[in-house]
Amino acid sequence: MQKGIDKMEINAVYVLWLRDIKRFIRAKSRIIGILMMPLFFLLGLGLGLGSLIHLSTGGSYLDFIVPGIIGMSLLFTAVSSGTAVLWDRQFGFLKEILVTPNSRISIVIGRILGGASTALIQSVIVILISILIGFNIHMSPALILAPVFMALIAATFIGLGLTLGSFISDFQGFQLVTSFFTMPLFFLSNGIFPISVLPQFVKYITYANPLTYGIDGLRITLSGSGTFSIWTDLAAMLISTAIMIALSAYAFKKTDVG
Repeated sequence: MQKGIDKMEINAVYVLWLRDIKRFIRAKSRIIGILMMPLFFLLGLGLGLGSLIHLSTGGSYLDFIVPGIIGMSLLFTAVSSGTAVLWDRQFGFLKEILVTPNSRISIVIGRILGGASTALIQSVIVILISILIGFNIHMSPALILAPVFMALIAATFIGLGLTLGSFISDFQGFQLVTSFFTMPLFFLSNGIFPISVLPQFVKYITYANPLTYGIDGLRITLSGSGTFSIWTDLAAMLISTAIMIALSAYAFKKTDVG
């Protein structure tokens, strides 16, 4: 009996993951739209302002900002995944999956894995474009942890998107609320500027932002330097991911299926 339940839970996770992958592959215009903002930042900040900005730590500004742009891409893509909850509620799919015997945590994990997979694909595209315009990847054993940090950033903020999507019923309200979250989360991280140059009160906010540790982890694995240790970054992201998965599972229990 227990094996049958476990198999059912695994199948639920797989089906939801596969559904997100298929939707991503078919929505080519969506892929282009999501990549436009990272490209704008790469060209405008990385190449444009990059020639004017000199880091006290050395190295090029392009090498510094690319991990931040990857983090931004992951953040925006992940949080916007919450719109899937609104669409599923509108067309009745959400009600169908919530009335199944599958646990809420398996539904949340399936959605997070699907969203994280698509976000990772987009991040790889951003990295390839960055290399073409001059980004230098630091080759070290830590490089193997770069996909781990990408996945943890995506999982954390997909959890946030699913939580918001569970409590918000209209698309316009969801867009307004997510904009309220995403822009401060990005600009109050270390994505664009080093933490050392920020005012002291802003530093405290930055330290409380999980995106800060995700981007710092990416910066260490991709560029070879960071503000914290890689283990501090990894621990912070694991904790934030666990919290957001639990929060989104709770939100699914309380959601109105319409």
